[in-house]
Amino acid sequence: MAEVIPYSLFTDFDINLFKSGKHYRLYEKFGSHITTIDGVEGVYFAVWAPSAKMVSVIGDFNFWTEGEHKLNVRWDSSGIWEGFIPGAGKGSVYKYKILSSINDLKTEKADPYARRAEHNPKTASIVWDDTYKWKDEKWMKKRKKHNALDAPYSVYEVHLGSWKRKVEENRFMSYTEMADELVKYVKDMNFTHVELMPIMEFPYDPSWGYQVTGYFAPTSRFGYPEEFKLLVDKLHQNDIGIILDWVPSHFPEDVHGLGFFDGSALYEHPDKRKGYHQDWKSLIFNYGRNEVKSFLISNAIFWLDQFHADGLRVDAVASMLFLDYSREDGEWEPNMFGGRENLEAMSFLREMNEAVYLAFPDVQTIAEESTAFPMVSKPTDIGGLGFGMKWMMGWMHDTLDYFKKEPIYRQYHQNDLTFSMTYAFTENFMLPLSHDEVVYGKCSILGRMPGDEWQRFANLRLLYSYMFTHPGTNILFQGSEFGQSEEWNFQASLDWHLLQYEPHKGIQALVKDLNTLYKNEPALYQKQFSGEGFEWIDYGDSQNSVFTYIRKGENKKDDILVACNMTPNPQKNYKIGTPRKGKLKEIFNSDSKKYFGTGNYKNKTKSTKAKPWNYRDNSLDIIIPPLGMVAFKYSE
Repeated sequence: MAEVIPYSLFTDFDINLFKSGKHYRLYEKFGSHITTIDGVEGVYFAVWAPSAKMVSVIGDFNFWTEGEHKLNVRWDSSGIWEGFIPGAGKGSVYKYKILSSINDLKTEKADPYARRAEHNPKTASIVWDDTYKWKDEKWMKKRKKHNALDAPYSVYEVHLGSWKRKVEENRFMSYTEMADELVKYVKDMNFTHVELMPIMEFPYDPSWGYQVTGYFAPTSRFGYPEEFKLLVDKLHQNDIGIILDWVPSHFPEDVHGLGFFDGSALYEHPDKRKGYHQDWKSLIFNYGRNEVKSFLISNAIFWLDQFHADGLRVDAVASMLFLDYSREDGEWEPNMFGGRENLEAMSFLREMNEAVYLAFPDVQTIAEESTAFPMVSKPTDIGGLGFGMKWMMGWMHDTLDYFKKEPIYRQYHQNDLTFSMTYAFTENFMLPLSHDEVVYGKCSILGRMPGDEWQRFANLRLLYSYMFTHPGTNILFQGSEFGQSEEWNFQASLDWHLLQYEPHKGIQALVKDLNTLYKNEPALYQKQFSGEGFEWIDYGDSQNSVFTYIRKGENKKDDILVACNMTPNPQKNYKIGTPRKGKLKEIFNSDSKKYFGTGNYKNKTKSTKAKPWNYRDNSLDIIIPPLGMVAFKYSE
């Protein structure tokens, strides 16, 4: 039997932190670490398996022989097995063979802390370290300004496997290729941030990455870890932030993954009412177990620390918060107070956000939370969950329901759009038109729009124009920015050929200019989460299906007046009340010919009149195009 040299990276302090759920950089200790002991090169391995009675490392350096390299269990009842194996090195492929003390069951597992994994369908871990030299110092020093809550925050959501493929070679684009093409495109479109659907290693393509088996390894589908760092680096060098989808809500049952790791329910909750997700056929983390909390929070910190991520969008938060989520009566057990809230998950989320913001005060955590759970984006010291932002799912549902209606019926549904303003400032909301809205028979966003071809594209331009001038930040899924006609297909490239057609090219130009408008106009971002940044002019004109409102910044001179006409009937002399007298200049018109609009309904710079309207002393007659939005600003 080959020698395993006793060795440890853990101090007593590390062990105490781990056991108490407060060790947030476990990736520096667990996993495989290339090192040299007494002049001998090799790899230190460490794994948590408290129910094991034997753990051995099997790999290509010992012909996958069980028992050849047995790790040593620590004496301190931490459940950690560790040791140094001479001869192993960078690129060594390995797994842990675990003999459980429970019925002598054997499991063969990938390393939960591995930095690199084999390309699927292979499932082993790979010893890895990289010496990537970052070149994003300028961004990292000033990113607090870019990621602030009072900064423009317009996000392009991307699925790396389908954004653009090398069709002639029938393969994915690599991280390196994305560092060129994706970065160039996002910069040209003026988005401030990119959000990547999960890039942590996952075994099953149809899961889109939301069934993670390698929490510390960028998926090998697109290249090496340092190549992913290059993609992040290039985004930063072009003043673009990167948000990573993060999945602490559940994990798959694949035999090489975290499930039943040492023959026991180690990472998952042992009670199926809390530990099994019926919808996704996956396992739910045991948020009450300290070592599991350390694992998850360390993972969040890892991507911010090692890969310079600017934020984490936390997936399926609602499924974590409620014990009865997608469960019938009798399939869940109330908490100690008789309620349906998962108190352990709430505590974990608070601790995670506190740890993240303490270590990285210049990033954002964003909750995909679909219920009315209160104070998701409020500080933990006043009882909130501590997220920076929360997805505004109610706005998304109401808005898409409204826009799919024929314009003649919209007069009866005015409240669908006005309702969002009754709760818009209860959280720091992000407006989402995400991948979830363009799959499973829902149609593309364009496919929801009613009318003939011109009206469908005009409706889409109006939807985006309304979205970008509504309070809050926003996120738009790939393909939606040029009016993808078909639903999203994760197995194919976006329909880039559509850009040869004027209507699609017009949508793309509109989104590009809306991003510019958003970034250049302080009224659209300085108070985007405050009621002080929004004021209705008139929300009651249901007969004409017209909405008018004001967006406000720190200075009155930055005020922007917005008018939306939700019908194909142009409004040629539409009177609006204005906040003060002065000259108003049109700064945006969704009906511009540049966007495939008519170009026939433009507003010249006009002075207000001292004629009261909409409960204001001054007013102005404007032109609102059919299915169009116009925005005005006071002229100096």
